[in-house]
Amino acid sequence: MTEIHFLPAYKQAEMIASGEIGAEELLDHYLGRIARYNGDLNAVIWMDEKGARARARDADKARARGDALGPLHGVPMTIKESYNLVGSPSTWGNPAWKDHYPDRNALSVQRLLDAGVNIFGKTNVPFMLADWQSFNDIYGTTNNPWDLSLTPGGSSGGSAAALAAGLTGIETGSDIGASIRNPAHYCGVCGHKPTYGVIPGHGQKPPGIVADSDIAVLGPLARSAVDLEIALDIMAGAGSPQNAAWKLNLKPARHRHIADFRVAVMTAAEGFDVDDDYQACLNGIADKLERSGAKVSRTARPDIPIAHAYETYILLLRAATSGALTDAQLERFRKIVATADPDDKSYLTLMARAGTLPHKEWLRVNNERCLMALKWQEFFKDYDILICPAAAGPAFPQNQKGERQDRMININGNLQPSTDQMFWAGYPNMVDLPSTVIPAGFTPAGLPVGLQAVAAYGEDRTALRLCQLIEEAFGGFSPPPAYS
Repeated sequence: MTEIHFLPAYKQAEMIASGEIGAEELLDHYLGRIARYNGDLNAVIWMDEKGARARARDADKARARGDALGPLHGVPMTIKESYNLVGSPSTWGNPAWKDHYPDRNALSVQRLLDAGVNIFGKTNVPFMLADWQSFNDIYGTTNNPWDLSLTPGGSSGGSAAALAAGLTGIETGSDIGASIRNPAHYCGVCGHKPTYGVIPGHGQKPPGIVADSDIAVLGPLARSAVDLEIALDIMAGAGSPQNAAWKLNLKPARHRHIADFRVAVMTAAEGFDVDDDYQACLNGIADKLERSGAKVSRTARPDIPIAHAYETYILLLRAATSGALTDAQLERFRKIVATADPDDKSYLTLMARAGTLPHKEWLRVNNERCLMALKWQEFFKDYDILICPAAAGPAFPQNQKGERQDRMININGNLQPSTDQMFWAGYPNMVDLPSTVIPAGFTPAGLPVGLQAVAAYGEDRTALRLCQLIEEAFGGFSPPPAYS
């Protein structure tokens, strides 16, 4: 019983279906762990114990009757705070929305409930989901279960921290700037950023917003890449009104065995350094893949200039999020743009240009993105997967001072803006590609790091399959010692 909290969700569902454990019994187990561990961690920030207990009892009754059970029947689950769930607040960490209680569930939340999960709580996020840390003035700060002085990542930081600490069976996230992939990497769990549009965004938007955002996606986090694929299949599919016009049919994985995969490995990029110990972990996985028969290249890349890729991503990203800018922020950005050197490619200047971008200029940048997508398409004719970092290094110390671009992180003894590592978020994401993050090992300091496996457009199952094979062959999730 002591280890069931760390089992993959699909194994928990199997145990419930066989009667080895009851849904209410497993819920009680997680509630007990939250009472014991969540205080210092502050990952779970809202709970509905009464409603969850009623649903758990219904789940046990359904099993006893012999009813057909969903793939995650009875599994206790928390979800990211920004997902709409009737009866719960959906604030995005913004005090102005602290009393926002949606009147209907997000579409993906409803699909998860229909698949049998028992959603009993919500997990923390940063203000407006806009940080690689998870703190806000409503719920406070979430810490990393591997070291409470470190960030768990963001914006799905509470999701990843809860999973790593064994406080939930499975989780949800969203990702426009690595907000699924980065927390999975920092906390040593798994996350999948789907191909753009595969999971509808209905019900995971700020109050009053219904339009989809450029680049942004929803996706699952878990302790197993098998769980990721199960959750993807549950959450994915057309949303109204599009479901009247099309059906989703993701391609099968290109291969079933490691020896058949063609893998490119990219551990650093010019101008975007990566921690040496982290690179060693990624290269260690590459060595194991090669010894297992996979074709591995350390030099193959999409034919895309690195600096141009970063600039294009930041412009598109900050244009996509510019709707939230205040009048004062817009005025500040206009002044920055008016006085900036044309060759200034710093994060703040790019953000200012993006926030004030004329539509004609956005169309030019978007065309640059589409040209890059064609380069990726060519790359995936010769390779099945690109393995690369999810960030520049392992989790960094909590730092809530100043603006995000002013906060520095130490990479190989050199300080760099924390925003530089967003290159690894945007390189595949701005061209809508799927990527899966799974544990890749530990640094000498004992911190987890993750590999990011990028696949071709619409080929989510190829990234997921290789990650499942890596888990099976070389090992996957390991729990943080203080939470075992």
